[in-house]
Amino acid sequence: MNSDSDFIKTVFGLKLKQQRQKKNWSLQDLAVKTGLSKSYLNEIENGKKYPKHDKIIQLSEALNCTFDDLVSTKLDKSLTPFNEILQSDFFKEIPLDLFGINKNNLISIISDAPKKVTAFINALIEISQNYNLGKERFYFAVLRSFQELYDNYFPEIEEKVQLFAEENGLQIDKNLQSDVLETILNEKFNYQIQSEDFEKYGTLDNLRSLFVPEKKLLLLNRKLEKDQKTFILAKEIGFCVLELKNRPNTYSWLDFGSFEEILNNFYASYFAGALLISKRKTIEKTSDFFLQNEWNPQNFENLIENFTNSPETFYYRLTNILSSELGIKDLFYLCLVKKKNSDKIQILKELHLNHQQAPHANATNEHYCRRWIAVKNLHHLKENETLTEAQISHYKDQGISYLVISTSQKNPFSDGSNRSYCLGILLNSQTIKKINFIKSPTLKTINVGVTCESCSIADCEVRQSPPIRLEKEYFNSGMKNAIEKIRKDIL
Repeated sequence: MNSDSDFIKTVFGLKLKQQRQKKNWSLQDLAVKTGLSKSYLNEIENGKKYPKHDKIIQLSEALNCTFDDLVSTKLDKSLTPFNEILQSDFFKEIPLDLFGINKNNLISIISDAPKKVTAFINALIEISQNYNLGKERFYFAVLRSFQELYDNYFPEIEEKVQLFAEENGLQIDKNLQSDVLETILNEKFNYQIQSEDFEKYGTLDNLRSLFVPEKKLLLLNRKLEKDQKTFILAKEIGFCVLELKNRPNTYSWLDFGSFEEILNNFYASYFAGALLISKRKTIEKTSDFFLQNEWNPQNFENLIENFTNSPETFYYRLTNILSSELGIKDLFYLCLVKKKNSDKIQILKELHLNHQQAPHANATNEHYCRRWIAVKNLHHLKENETLTEAQISHYKDQGISYLVISTSQKNPFSDGSNRSYCLGILLNSQTIKKINFIKSPTLKTINVGVTCESCSIADCEVRQSPPIRLEKEYFNSGMKNAIEKIRKDIL
């Protein structure tokens, strides 16, 4: 919470409400017993006000409890789990207002059913421990939820990008040069920028950039490719234009101090993407692409090349624009990685702008479906090759289908790992009308699962593990059916 005062007011409010509920009194009942107004008591219980000494005596006498029962900051067993939350930076680090949640409303929910909420929180803690859900995973899950809530489209940032471009005489297109952005950072924001050999520091070999705020010094790894450097510079401009003070100082995450850092990093990255890839041009070119009658991977690669040499940047920019401008709202984005000399596939980034949760990442080391086009691409990718393909993925167990377009390439800045970026568009009556090539003979429909462990496809030629999770579900279902049969026979 923001201060000791806030903590004391909140705890007092919780304890007052608890004492009142023990007697099955309404706020009106307590108001009558004490002579205090209902609205005043409501503000106390919601942690907005702390009563004076004489009012506390009135309350304790009416409730038949001691003065210390109310003023002590020690919580009883039913509220113990909240003690740490209330004294931590929980409410500060995760800005509940982003989701339209009022802190006092949340506290009210806690105090209304403390035992049930306690059980819920304890369950979350146990799940997080069992599935290795640390602070980092939790914060990034919150960020994804925030993005999904707003369809990953933030018009305020789009407007600021446009204004910045106009003020600085910039044309948002592929030819926006890194030296132009570097000059702006130098002259407008007083940056010092220099190339650095991070390799000599050993473990920093793959670090892309380091910002030293004390000197406004930006160190760039000399191994950076052109597009990588341009994106980093655009992102730094984003931090400055959006006035984001609390931020990470390395491009690749090493550590973070708060949720605000993660959120601000996202805002700056969004700014960079919008500055480098024109919204207007993306709408125009992508609309033309969807009007084509036949799926041709080269045409999609040409689409990317209109804007950038970085497929990742373009794929992600599409998630901003398809939903807001082209009316394609049900989609997902994944970034998958496969390390050299390893068969293990990891989902590095994901975003779901729909109410479906397939496909999705899991932290249980289950095997992602080898029939996914992105996974197939990763396994068939040749040295220094960029491979783009598409398929209609039919999730048999969920009864849904996606058009999935994927581009795979060697990660240009790592130790030989490969990456696949993919965009999935849920096929429904609306999206089918918008994509002409959906019936193209060059586009195959493939039955897929999420993970081998949860997939019911019996004849899968690339299965990596038996469907153990699904088999358990079937076993439990069989048990329930057998019990029901016994009941019917008896009754």
